[in-house]
Parts: sequence; structure tokens; C-alpha cells
Amino acid sequence: MQPRIQVITLGVSDLDRSLAFYRALGLASPGVIGTEFRGDEDNPGGAAAMFELHGGLILALYGRTDLEKDANATFDAPGAGEFSIGHLVGTRDEVDAVLAEAEAAGATLTEEPHERPWGIYSGYFRDPDGHLWEVIWNPRLASAPA
Repeated sequence: MQPRIQVITLGVSDLDRSLAFYRALGLASPGVIGTEFRGDEDNPGGAAAMFELHGGLILALYGRTDLEKDANATFDAPGAGEFSIGHLVGTRDEVDAVLAEAEAAGATLTEEPHERPWGIYSGYFRDPDGHLWEVIWNPRLASAPA
């Protein structure tokens, strides 16, 4: 396996709501695609929304029940995932601005931004489906976006 990730897929309860949330954060998407592929009780549907991020990474939104069927997996309660998605920004002020933007779009702040003992400034929010995001400014990363 090569050390790379091209797509991160989030299972969501309401595709249109999640699409609107991420668009409100400034992510561009052509909208919901694949609606012609209807699922049934045993097979997943194809409706999804995609956001092309910098560096070629794709953030995909897919109906939670469709993702369970597609992966032949059962998920715990929404928002109980034990991982976070990190979003690096170029300044400390951008952390505050992105968190305020996320909250205005419907996110729930779980941790106010503050200095961490290891030298970063960050805060956390959960999207409408409970996915955990950390917004981070690391002054040691010269390549962080401006």
C-alpha cells in the first residue's frame, strides 16, 4: 500500500443538509450526483456529494445507511468516531475565523481555541452529523496555507 489518501468519505444522515453545511464553509461542489442509482433494502444507492480539496484530496459525503450497506459494516452512534479531521490554517486568527464560520453554518464547538502545551493553537467543532474537526495553526509549519 502506498502512503497516500485520495478520498475521505463521511457517512451523513441528510445529504442535502451536509452539502449546504460544507458549502457554507466555502467548499465548492457540483452538488449531489449519482441520484439515478437507486438503492434498495439490500443494496446501496449512489447519491453522493464531492468536494475537491487542495492537493487532490476528495471529501465525499455519502448517506450513512448507504455507506453501511456499501461497506457491509455497522456503525456505532453518529459522532462517536474516535478520529478527527485536521484543517491547517496559516494564522492564529484564521483558527478563530474558521471556527466562527463553522458555528454560524450549524457546527457545534466542542473545544474553544487555545494554545496547546506542544506549541499549536487549535479548537474543535462537530459538523451536523457529529464528525469531529480540529482547526489548527502550527507556527512551526512554514508550508501551512496562508
